[in-house]
This record gives sequence, C-alpha cells and structure tokens, in this order.
Amino acid sequence: MCDRSRPVGRRAALAGIAGGATVLSGGCLQRLRSVAGWRSPEQVRLRIETLPADADPYALELARTVAEWFRTAGLDAQVLPMSEQELSRQTLLRGAFDLFVTRLPAWVRDPDGLYPLLHSQYADAPGWQNPFGYADLEVDDLLEAQRRVAGGRRYDTLDQLQRRLARSQPFTVLGFADDVRAADRHRADWGAADLDTAQGYLSLPIADVAPSVGGAEGVGRRGDGRRGDDGEPTTLRLASTDHRATTNLNPLSVEFRRNGVLTGLLYDSLGREADGRLQPWLAERWEFPRTDPAVAEVHLREDAEWHDGVALTAEDVAFTYDLLADTSLGGTVPDGTETTTQASAPVPAPRFRGRSGLVETVTALDSATVEFRFGGVHPTVAVRAFTVPVLPAHVWRERTGPATFGGIDVGPVTDALVTNNIPPVGSGPLRFVRNTPRESLVLERFDGHFSVGALDLGGPAFDRLVVLIAGSDVSCVERVASGDADVTATPVGAETVPRIGRRAGLELLVERSATPYVLGYNVRRPHLNNPRFRNTLAGLVDGTHLVETVFDGYGHPAVGPLWDTRWYPAALEWDDGNPVTPFLGRRGDLDEERVREAFREAGYRYDDGRLVGGRT
Repeated sequence: MCDRSRPVGRRAALAGIAGGATVLSGGCLQRLRSVAGWRSPEQVRLRIETLPADADPYALELARTVAEWFRTAGLDAQVLPMSEQELSRQTLLRGAFDLFVTRLPAWVRDPDGLYPLLHSQYADAPGWQNPFGYADLEVDDLLEAQRRVAGGRRYDTLDQLQRRLARSQPFTVLGFADDVRAADRHRADWGAADLDTAQGYLSLPIADVAPSVGGAEGVGRRGDGRRGDDGEPTTLRLASTDHRATTNLNPLSVEFRRNGVLTGLLYDSLGREADGRLQPWLAERWEFPRTDPAVAEVHLREDAEWHDGVALTAEDVAFTYDLLADTSLGGTVPDGTETTTQASAPVPAPRFRGRSGLVETVTALDSATVEFRFGGVHPTVAVRAFTVPVLPAHVWRERTGPATFGGIDVGPVTDALVTNNIPPVGSGPLRFVRNTPRESLVLERFDGHFSVGALDLGGPAFDRLVVLIAGSDVSCVERVASGDADVTATPVGAETVPRIGRRAGLELLVERSATPYVLGYNVRRPHLNNPRFRNTLAGLVDGTHLVETVFDGYGHPAVGPLWDTRWYPAALEWDDGNPVTPFLGRRGDLDEERVREAFREAGYRYDDGRLVGGRT
C-alpha cells in the first residue's frame, strides 16, 4: 500500500520516477504522476444516445447492456436517453453523437436502401443518408455496381458488399426484435395484413360484428366498411405510444417520422409494394422504352384528385421530384424572385433522397403522362423512385421560401422541411379530419379515391381511422383490453406478452420485424474513425444474449440488415454465433483477457484497467 503518512516531495518523486528503482502500487503511481505534473493518457470515452423506455420497448435496455460490456472492456461508456424528436435531430440532422441505438428505417430492407445509407457522397447529408459519416471507396464501388446489374450478377455484388460491411462495421446489428401487438380478436382477421405498412391497413379484413360502446371515438362497426343502420361510421382505432403524428404530418420531416404508415394513407405514391413486388398504384401503368440509360413513361390514373377537389396531374408528379431534389426549387420564392440564402446551392429533402436521387429528370408529357430519365441504374432498381409520396403543387409551391423563426432566417432550410403540414392535403385513400396534439388523430375515408369500391385495388374496409396516444406499452395493451382501441399500432415489448395472454378477447400478434436495432457509430469521431476499433467493439456484443434477455426470446440475431431476405449471404448466417465478429466471451460474459488482447492488437493499451489511446 502507499504510505500516506509520509509526504512525498516533488524532487523525491521525480527522482523515483526517473530512476525506476521503486515499485509502486497503481494508486501511488497515479498520485506521483499528479505530483510530477503530468497525467496519464485519457480513457476512451463513448456516449450512447437512444430512446427512453416509454418511446421504445427495447432501445434503452439494449444501450445499457452494450454500455456495460464496454465498461467491462475498460471504456468510459454512458447512456443518454432522449425523446425521439431530439434523437433524430442529434443523430440524423446534426451528426452530434458518438453512438446511437435505434431501429433502421424499413426501406433499408430493399438492397438499394444500402446506397443512401452508406455511400460516401451522403457523408455530410442530413437524414438517414449515411448518418454515420462512413466512407469506403470499395463499398462505394459495390453500391454503384449493384444499381447497374440484375439477377445473379446483382446477388454476387451484394454478397461482396455485405461481407465488407460486416468487417468494417459502420454499425453493428444488435438483433431483429419480433413485432409484438395486442389486438381485439373479434375485430379483424389480423393475420391477413402487415400492420407495418399503409397497404396493410387498406387490405385489413374487418370483421362484421355488432356495434360497440365506450372508449374515445367508439362507434358502430361493420365488416363492409359502410355506415351501419344507425348511421355511425365503421371505425378502426389504433393505440400508439408515438404522439408525433398528432402534431406533425409533414411527409418530408425526418424527426417526426418513425415510419410512413399514416402519411402513406394520406398521400399516394406512383407504386406500392404488393405480393412481394412493386406494383402500380397512383400510376395506371409504366413501361421502360429504353433501359440503358433507363427511361420510363408513367401513365397516371385519370380519376385521381386531391382531397380539396383539385385534379391531380402529371405536373404535380414532376413538381414533387423537383421539390425533393431542391426544396427551394432553384432558389426562388413563389413570386419568382431569387432569394439570397437559397440560390447558392440546392436544398434537397433529407427523407426519400436515396430514392428521388435515382432520377435525373422528370417531364410532364401531357396531363396524365410523365417521363422519367434515370442515370446509370437498371430498371429493377429505378422503380424504387416510384415509392415517394406525390405532393400537390398548388399547396407545396408556397413552401419553397427560406424558413424563418420569429422573423430570423435560419439558413439553408425551406418552409417545406419545417412546416407541420396540418391540415394536410393529399390524394390518398384517407383524408385528415382533426387532431388533438399528443392525444389523438382522426382520418376518414376519401370517397374520391380510385380504390374506394374497387375490390381489386384493396380500398379501406372502414370509414374512419383513429389514433389514440398512450403513455406506455402497458397502457396501449390496456386500451385494447378495455375496448377503447382495436389494436396496438406501435409494437409493444415482450414483457407485455403474459398480460396479453391473460386477457380474454385479446389476440397476441407476433411477426418477424423487417427492421433491426443497430448500434450506429459516428465515424467522424476519434477512435470510431478506426475500422479496427469498431470491429473490436462489435466483438464486445453478444447478439444471442441480447435476443434471449432483452427481447425475451422474441427476436433473432443477425450480422447484417438484409437478414431474412433472398439477398442475404449464406456466409453471414448465424449458427453458433457471429461468423465475422465473434463475441469475445461466452453466454453474455466477456473474457477480459481476450478483450484486452483484441484491443492491443488494434493498437490500444491499458492503464490501470482503463482503455487508453494507441501506442506512440
């Protein structure tokens, strides 16, 4: 032990350190370093940002478990929970983070979704366009190559791409948590629809049951989607923990959109996923008269109109893609005058940039025909551009000026990106009725929509959709159990499964999720800019343990985001563990000697059990 009863003079301390004759304990060494006027190297420090438990059933516990592994490995790791809106701003808009834990957006499940997620050209772009700041020229080449080919050649390219990503780790997949929901078993054939998509709600078969009483917006219900004998509308009621749709319905907003389900019901896209492939929706049909470079002619439905009664034309489609490419429309305001803040550079919309970026030009050939020209992409990839929401030019053209708050110009941001868009004017099968911020949202069927009454198109089997906000997963389940709601729209945590199973009349819905939880790295930051360091961090994560403990077995470990798709390489399948970055331990417990050796091989060293910077 260090003898604290005897003072250590500065000269004696320096002599002892210089001579190296005295063997000191760790505590004495730290004290002498302080006396000598120099400090030990700084411990590697990481902050993990994520959502609180009332906003996401798993993110906070995932982050805490990962942070504990990091601390065991000698890192200074802390978890910072914050609201969904603030997390999006910090990670997707400002890049002001070390690491984050959240789910990837659903569009990443399309292999071309990896292009905007990881291509270096988006390293400084806002939104889900490469929030990691990741740059790898070989990855760029592979991302570009998979856009130009199809069939087996594309599969081989994506195989190489996913293997390289698994080694370089721009993010670490923590696992796919199953989507767990509670539903009124008598209300609908829940197993027949995907409740993660707008199309799933439109195809939901509503049961023909007697009218019910109680609950907010509780009204009579019928299976044919028509009003009952009592004149009350058929209503589908959703319980949700995500209140953001009650305050903002801007489809371009990054920080307010967990997914596009509700805006997908308010706005039409040219095509929608159905039966495993993209099919025309607002478009009657499309064809590609040229494939190299790809050129498409899109023919719109003649009966399409906006919710305010204005006809939807090819000009609206062309306007939409011009707006997504530059929300200032070339730096002009509605009267045609040039602005000083927007004219110097385009202001693209952060959402949908990967898809709209496939398009080079869009031209309205006549009122119902649009020509799309694409650059360097195969038609099988080019059609992804048809999945963005089409916006009414007569509404959004007035939102292309620079955004201001309190009369202050906030820089290269336009009104189109900051408006809450309430009330929204879309062309979708549902239209806006009213909202109560942080409490409820009411939509109703738009009888002018082309899908209403067309069984082959799958129009809504209900008159009204109501979203009711609950404060927690348990509250969501209780709303369904009490008859106030028909289903939990947002998935709930696995801890609610016993509660759902015990309640009469409730049906437990469990589906494989299309989106993984990830640990995202800000590779612009020290240490995290080192792929060897990130690869070693990935070895501190036991995906099997996370599935068993955090997801309570309702989930699956995986190496990459394309798991469970036909594009996923066999070499990345999870057998006895992660085949690329195996866990440096066993059954959730780290082997500290293996961990230390791995970090030493990565160029780091330890000081009194603390991981510190690399060797000099």
